Amino acid sequence: MEIILKENVVGLGYKNDIVTVKDGYGRNYLIPSGKAVIASQSARKQLAETLKQQAKKIEKLQQEAQTLQQRIEAIKDIVISAKVSATGTIYGSVNNQHLAEELQKRGIELDRRTIAVKDVKSVGNYIATVQIYKGVTAELPFTVIAEGAEAPVEEAPAEEAPAAEPAPAEEVEAPAEEEAPAQAEE
Repeated sequence: MEIILKENVVGLGYKNDIVTVKDGYGRNYLIPSGKAVIASQSARKQLAETLKQQAKKIEKLQQEAQTLQQRIEAIKDIVISAKVSATGTIYGSVNNQHLAEELQKRGIELDRRTIAVKDVKSVGNYIATVQIYKGVTAELPFTVIAEGAEAPVEEAPAEEAPAAEPAPAEEVEAPAEEEAPAQAEE
C-alpha cells in the first residue's frame, strides 16, 4: 500500500514522502492517527501542488539543517560521565537521551530519536550520527569517562583497556597448557 506521510515518522520517512507500507500498518495505525493518507491520484496531484508552493520553505529548512549540521560537527568536546566498574564497563549504557541532554546544554534543541548511537557499554571515544533533515546528517564525537574522573586523565587508561583484554585470553590458554602436561604424565 502506498501512502503519503503528513508528518515525519521515524524509521519510515519524512513529511510529504510517498512510501510503501504493509496494509495493516497503514490502515490500522498511520491513517487513523493522522500521520498519513492513501496515495490516490488526487492525493498525488494535491501533493505536487503543495510541494510547488512550499519549494522556498523547503529550501529554507534545508539551509537551516545545514547550518545546524555545521554547529553539531563543530562540537568536539562532549564528555559524558557514567558509573563504571573496575574493568571499565559502564553500569547501564550511554544512549541518545544523554547526548540530547548534552546538546541542549549547549543550546542545540534536537529530538532524541534523531540521534543514532551504537551500544556504548564501556569507557572510550565514540561517534553518534544525527539525522537532521532529508539527506542532512552530522557526526557527533563524544567521550565516555568514569564518574569523578577528568577527560584528559581518563584517556590514558582507555588506551590501556584494549591491551588488558588480550591478557585474560592468555590466562584462559594457560590452564589448557597446564592440563596438557598433566595428561602426558598419566
